[in-house]
Amino acid sequence: MQPLSDSSNPLITAFPAELASDAEAVLAVMPDSRFQPHASFSVAVEGQEVLIPGRLYNDEPPTEAVASLSSRQRQLLHCLYSRHCDGVVRQRHLEKVVGSTDPWVVPFVVQLVGEYVLEILVVIWDELRDLATPGTCGHLAYGQFIVDNPAFFARTQRRVVSYWSCYYRGTYASFRGYPGCTLLDLLRSAASDRAGHAWPNLAPAGARVDGHC
Repeated sequence: MQPLSDSSNPLITAFPAELASDAEAVLAVMPDSRFQPHASFSVAVEGQEVLIPGRLYNDEPPTEAVASLSSRQRQLLHCLYSRHCDGVVRQRHLEKVVGSTDPWVVPFVVQLVGEYVLEILVVIWDELRDLATPGTCGHLAYGQFIVDNPAFFARTQRRVVSYWSCYYRGTYASFRGYPGCTLLDLLRSAASDRAGHAWPNLAPAGARVDGHC
């Protein structure tokens, strides 16, 4: 795996090196933040290591500044703001890119699968319903990403169960009825086909689970 870019701005490293100039254009229109990006995580995208912020604290740029960007640059901006500290902002920007199967978009979506905002899980589920269909672009893109990042996806599976257990057991007594469970099934299906074997299921086997995973 190729190492991270040595760019001075850490947000540049959220994308593969060939997108660095586009990322720089995005950063030029983003308002400064009083806080550094928090809890970044590393994943592999097409053989390159990228470092994606866990949370972003920049205000959103003005509409006219976003309009000045190219379509690819706007895509990168929406990816970055899907990591925003405000869940409403995360959802708004996710909706702009969740339909993309570009490999650098995929980790931003999978990370949100492992978070706690139910409305965001529903947005992802609505867009990725055909993920279980072999041969589709999404099936291939998500399957390859998981195969390349097994530890990251294992952590995602555990987080989905844990957030259900913490916040949503009153609404979904069975984990099987929780939207996050459906998303994990879709992602494991894509990974299984890409890997050529059944992908490990870290979700509870029964209808209920106690405590945290």
